[in-house]
Amino acid sequence: MKVEMHKMFEYLLKTTACEPEAVIGLSLARSPALGDFLDDLDAGLKLDWNNRSFLGLPELRQQVLRQASLTPPLTADNVLITAGAAEANYLCIRQLVNADHEIITETPGWPQVGVLARAIGAKLRVVERRDDNGWEFPMAELAAAVNERTRLIFLSNPNNPTGRPLGEDELREIVALARPHGAYVLIDEVYAGLEWSGPRRTSIAGLYERGITTGSLSKCLGLQGLRIGWLISPDDTVVNDALILRENSSEIMNVLGEHIAEIALRPERYATAMAVAREEGVANLELLDRFVAAEPSLTWIRPEAGLIGLARLQESFDGDSLAARLLQPPYRTFLLPGSVYGQPQHIRVGVGGGPQVNLEEGLDRLSACLADMTSNGQ
Repeated sequence: MKVEMHKMFEYLLKTTACEPEAVIGLSLARSPALGDFLDDLDAGLKLDWNNRSFLGLPELRQQVLRQASLTPPLTADNVLITAGAAEANYLCIRQLVNADHEIITETPGWPQVGVLARAIGAKLRVVERRDDNGWEFPMAELAAAVNERTRLIFLSNPNNPTGRPLGEDELREIVALARPHGAYVLIDEVYAGLEWSGPRRTSIAGLYERGITTGSLSKCLGLQGLRIGWLISPDDTVVNDALILRENSSEIMNVLGEHIAEIALRPERYATAMAVAREEGVANLELLDRFVAAEPSLTWIRPEAGLIGLARLQESFDGDSLAARLLQPPYRTFLLPGSVYGQPQHIRVGVGGGPQVNLEEGLDRLSACLADMTSNGQ
């Protein structure tokens, strides 16, 4: 099984060394520093594995369930700690799907499932969200795509990258479509908890016996570098099979990361961090909303959740040319072209990172770049 590079990773590899002065579309909350956790860490902590469970530190797994409102009915044995949500997704897809199966996913959406499906040789069916109907989930298309060969439905909630969430009624419709065929439903919830109105959406692991929830500390808490994520499922076989595959990749989790993650998810600390992420996210969202409304070259569907969204360019532009030009002097500003999500007429914009990303400065540079490209007929 050879896994090819998806377009997002290819673009990031090409641009990592560019050292932009501003970022538009940072996809995670402002990152805390190690010093923020030192008072709660045991200086005598042994840097061996946790010596208590191959599934991950038990206290951490309990916190993962609590923040997803899944305890009860689930227990810590329904959770496997992984190296980010990406590894959690990988472990599930690799163990559940073979070349005789079909996977259904959405576009725009997280691209990982596509490259894995092609590597395995499984058939990939794609249902399309469209900006002309507010990025609404295409339930009718899903109903038409599900069949006896469907092994897995892979989605994100809130949707990554449009910020459109699925409500519990929609999730139950998806379950009703999957259950007659014994299909699994895997939902990546890395932005869960950052809904801009209303409560956190229900996790699929609490709704369906073959539901799988994946998540991480990367986006909402800005702890991407810890590489701590998880998968949650009421299906013991899913958890055990993922554990077996992880034994042959990362094997065990890093104990320091597990302990920092457990501290970060403690109720009071988690609530404080999420409140800051929401406050800073809303401030940047309002700024971005005003900018798009005033910029004649852009329109967008304001995200209802999460830290990123897609803005549509007028027809005379394409996202790849704009992103490449914006990285160059005098603009020195980074954004992702929508082509990495199969949306070449869009760019990814976002509200993460707090004040450090110089969003306002980045937007001024984007406006200048658009004006310059317009005047030069590009």
